[in-house]
Amino acid sequence: MKIQASNITAVNTNMSSVQQKAQLSADALQAKSADAGPSFSQRISDGLNGVSQAQNTASQLARDYEFGAENDLSKVMINQQISSVGFQLTLNIRNKALSAYKDIMNMPV
Repeated sequence: MKIQASNITAVNTNMSSVQQKAQLSADALQAKSADAGPSFSQRISDGLNGVSQAQNTASQLARDYEFGAENDLSKVMINQQISSVGFQLTLNIRNKALSAYKDIMNMPV
């Protein structure tokens, strides 16, 4: 079998075309994963920061009400309830995650 230069050029052209398509596919996957949103750990971190901020706000409003700087008692109570519900939700999520972890660790292999 005789190999000609034109055949090698055609193969090289096809390979470069395949490599370009693979690169485009890899770029599309990266763009898609970037558009997918924050990761699980980022969502957990944001949630915990939100609960912490709600607790700090409720604490500050209660302190302001005690010193007379805040006159709206309903605003203080609502923020305390928001803080309480957020903390209870966080605690329940932690308990469920811990329970699931224990169940997985107790599974026979």
